[in-house]
Amino acid sequence: MKVFVSGCYDMLHSGHVAFFKQAARFGDLYVGIGSDRTIEELKHRKTVYSEQERLYMVKAIRYVKDAFINPGSGMMDFIETVDRVKPDVFVVNSDGGTDVKRRFCEERGIRYVVLERLPDDGLEARSTTSLRTGVKSHLPYRIDLAGTWIDQPYVSQYGHGWALTLSLEPTVEFMERGGMSTSTRNAAKKIWPYELPNGDEETLARLLFCFENDPENNGHISGAQDAIGICVSGLSRHYYDGHYWPSGIEKCHDERVLSWLESHLCLVPMFPRRPGCSVVEGKDITPEKVSRLTDAAARCWDAAMECDLGKFAEAFRDSFDAQTAMFPAMIQPGVRKYIDRWSPEALAWKMAGAGGGGHLILVVDKLPSEGVIPIRIRRKDSF
Repeated sequence: MKVFVSGCYDMLHSGHVAFFKQAARFGDLYVGIGSDRTIEELKHRKTVYSEQERLYMVKAIRYVKDAFINPGSGMMDFIETVDRVKPDVFVVNSDGGTDVKRRFCEERGIRYVVLERLPDDGLEARSTTSLRTGVKSHLPYRIDLAGTWIDQPYVSQYGHGWALTLSLEPTVEFMERGGMSTSTRNAAKKIWPYELPNGDEETLARLLFCFENDPENNGHISGAQDAIGICVSGLSRHYYDGHYWPSGIEKCHDERVLSWLESHLCLVPMFPRRPGCSVVEGKDITPEKVSRLTDAAARCWDAAMECDLGKFAEAFRDSFDAQTAMFPAMIQPGVRKYIDRWSPEALAWKMAGAGGGGHLILVVDKLPSEGVIPIRIRRKDSF
């Protein structure tokens, strides 16, 4: 007796194994697996595991006689596989059965069996949907440390220089519209739902930048520092000279420097940037102001390399002052209250991202015991 089941099995879990075990009681079990292309078409996302990985894992389960990648498409992608296997029984879960599948089996004289989703003894009921709901993305966030705005050509046309970013482990879920590059991170989730793939970090950053920014779009282009800060681990600086993509990227993975930064930087949540808020309204960009921005960023990098807290805090303050001199709307109503609250405990401060709200980044001599979020910089070997 041949038994057939079909599904994606993209996040293989105990519920799948229990289903295979139940189905195998009817005879030798054959499994049809949705292809990468079919899953992307149906679910509008990339698979977690490739079709070859899923085939390998399903075949390794002892209840499975054999498994195949379904060559068809859509919800009935298994038709050719069924015609190849010629099963006697077609088994579905109670939430996977349809009248179309039932009629398909009747036309071919195949017994159609619907099983309730039952876990094995001592195990919780599992479904891919429930797992996806509970799994948080491990994609990094980023801090724009100094010099940012220079990644926009309408700024770097007045002077060239560096932007500094830190790639952060997602130790907390940061607020949306909070200056932590959540919009670029959300774009990254569409390509890599849970974590960055292995690969050259600069190449991943380019892919993300191109994916997020439509070349035909005449509107806002997200600065490259967002994609670089997410994809390039550790501390990095990138040089902008009138173009959207930097002409050079330098990276620091020195544990001494990264640990030092973690001990002197923290975040204070304020409020999300308000809908309709334009931080570029009233901008005043001049060569002199851009020179102040790029000079501060260069000094910030040098001070970090030396682990010199005094010089670092001074450059950090100067970078923020240069930003707000060009973009005064970064200081929206309510922001000053947080600066006034934390300035007595900090050596320097700036707003994350474009400002207007979000998170305040503090440079401190010693991390406060409460009210702040410590940072964890992503190391090169952390994914």
